[in-house]
Amino acid sequence: MRIWATHLDTQSQSWSNIAPPSCHQTHPGYNCVWLEIKGNTTRDAWRFSTTVNGEQSVMTTSPCTLLRWCVESWAIWRPSPGLRLLSMAKEKFQEKNLEPGPIWFDNLHCTGQEKTLSQCPSNGIGVSDCKHSEDVGVVCSDKRIPGFKFVNTLPNHVENLDIQVEDVHIRPILSSYRKRIPVTEGYVEIKDGGKWKQICNTQWTQFNSRVICGMFGFPAERKYNARVYKMFARRRKPSYWDFSVNCTGNETHLSSCRLGQAVSLKSNDTCADGMPVVVSCVPGRAFAPASVTGFRKAFRQEQALVRLRGGAIVGEGRVEVLKNGEWGTICDDKWNLASATVVCRELGFGTAKEALSGGRLGQGMGPVHMNEVACTGFEKSITECPFNKEIVDCSHEEDAAVRCNVPAMGFQDRLRLSGGRNPYEGRVEVLVEKNGSLVWGTVCGGGWGTMEAMVVCRQLGLGFASNAFQETWYWPGQVSADAVVMSGVRCSGTEMSLSHCLHHGEHISCAKGGGRHAAGVSCSETAPDLVLNPQVVQETTYMEDRPMFMLQCAYEENCLASTSSQVPANSYRRLLRFSSQIHNNGQSDFRPKANRESWVWHDCHRHYHSMEVFTLYDLYSLNGTKVAEGHKASFCLEDSECDEGIEKRYECANFGEQGITVGCWDTYRHDIDCQWVDITELKPGDYIFQIVINPNYEVPESDYTNNIVKCRCRYDGHRVWMYSCHNGGSLSTETEQTFPGLLNNQVTHR
Repeated sequence: MRIWATHLDTQSQSWSNIAPPSCHQTHPGYNCVWLEIKGNTTRDAWRFSTTVNGEQSVMTTSPCTLLRWCVESWAIWRPSPGLRLLSMAKEKFQEKNLEPGPIWFDNLHCTGQEKTLSQCPSNGIGVSDCKHSEDVGVVCSDKRIPGFKFVNTLPNHVENLDIQVEDVHIRPILSSYRKRIPVTEGYVEIKDGGKWKQICNTQWTQFNSRVICGMFGFPAERKYNARVYKMFARRRKPSYWDFSVNCTGNETHLSSCRLGQAVSLKSNDTCADGMPVVVSCVPGRAFAPASVTGFRKAFRQEQALVRLRGGAIVGEGRVEVLKNGEWGTICDDKWNLASATVVCRELGFGTAKEALSGGRLGQGMGPVHMNEVACTGFEKSITECPFNKEIVDCSHEEDAAVRCNVPAMGFQDRLRLSGGRNPYEGRVEVLVEKNGSLVWGTVCGGGWGTMEAMVVCRQLGLGFASNAFQETWYWPGQVSADAVVMSGVRCSGTEMSLSHCLHHGEHISCAKGGGRHAAGVSCSETAPDLVLNPQVVQETTYMEDRPMFMLQCAYEENCLASTSSQVPANSYRRLLRFSSQIHNNGQSDFRPKANRESWVWHDCHRHYHSMEVFTLYDLYSLNGTKVAEGHKASFCLEDSECDEGIEKRYECANFGEQGITVGCWDTYRHDIDCQWVDITELKPGDYIFQIVINPNYEVPESDYTNNIVKCRCRYDGHRVWMYSCHNGGSLSTETEQTFPGLLNNQVTHR
């Protein structure tokens, strides 16, 4: 079957071809039958063409119709276990003035084992009472589906040679490697015709090993003891694959390599004075064996010049580079897999699975350091790659991101969610060793919070946490797993596995027990990301002397220093005032943790409090001692302003819904109550001013490191100056260390 598409821009009324290889380039290893839709999908039409058994069909359609067609066709050839329903807006059809097609299925009930949707029970094909406002779509799991084809470059140019293999892996041979996780050394084996076969090493190169290690999540290859493997090959005669592989070394996956010469085999048990291919890979430090020797031999980043931010799992995120002591992003112009792979290897991961553009993993703040990056794939650092120094028309809407191959650690096999309404929620159950056997059990709900839930969702590959639950009586899990097997869990939020977090170990202590009081989570593929604009803080700071009798409401909200309770009503308080502008640069709206029914009405200010503490304001001396503080309850979360093209969704008036929409910001003006720090007793001198948003991690975010702003502050007793304001983590480590207080809002130990 052949498949291609042409794209109609309704403004220019011109069609342009979309090349089928784009899918294979962005998702190596997939037998792709879908096409990535680029451009303005709210106005553009698509013409989709197929050739089946020599007959061509053409369909002009909207992206929604295209997605429905692709999903059904994809299920015929490659049923995918990881599907997620999406709602499709009716307005998309109306905007393109295209007539929607028929609705073929309603009330589908699939078990997951069917090969096509038509095999699932339903109302019947074409029997439906649905409207197109109820159309659904799917997003398939990004896990590699076994089976890929090699590019044929045999010298006789035989056409239609279909060399397709089912899978590839590294099989540990030596006993010292068989129990190691991850597998870093062993035979390279290809599954062909249902059997695992070795590759003859007579035409194998170091470039091939580089690609194999990269696709399995390792940044580099290393030498191994060939003598031991020769002895092993003599004792057990291998079964060889019929072909060789020819990689250039900058491929991201073995399926992108060219097919080499057919190997001359003798009775399929030897390969002309050769032996089976062996690779030995260097793991990144995060995946190194637990021993001191293994950690010492692991790959290490020479200089911290690149980092990832905003990703849900290890090995993905927005790419940021350090230049002139300040972290900035990369513009996505000409961003591709070769450049993304350089970033991944530099950070101790393997090759890149995806090179993402358009701020897909959240938008950064600060400068854009690089544009039109053009790496060959062999550079040691992204900073060595050629790039265009002219950053013209590049905004953070074009921030580049990556998803890297990481080693298979098996963490997801030791954790599960049970009893939920969908795979993204449920009671947390862990697999532990007890009395010599592995048993499933629950986690104590006492002290369970957002950071612990974040680790669970990451470990299962389900994205970010959306809620953490200390009671799960409404989710009946496995009865055999009711017993508590883990308690006292405290995570920093960055761990790859729940077992890496602090916990009580074998001495379980859980006052309420498991069962209905076990810990639970709900996960989401997206999360908000609040970032405070430091420039607004710096430009709006001033000082005010305000009489105490005008601060009664602020006094009731604990917005004044503790000494204010001991002064007469006709005295004054000296207030350090400023405005704060809080942006949501994430991928989903920021909503208060509490639902509106539990918001507290404050009669003094005539408004509702939706969060107990939303921001903290502190002044530190230069040696790190806190000398003044303030806090602001979230009296209202709303969209004050939004980027162009984004509509406001949240407002405080009339008991409206509270929140901050993606691409919008909430401004707390300097002239509202509690938007200050009480500095009445402060002595003149130099200080550090610090603001922390969402300090108690009540609402999950994709990145907590940028929730803090720090400024230098000078007070002479009569005037105040604020300067050098910046977001936490936006400067180099050396510069950050000159600012006392928190480095950022990411906890490292709890």
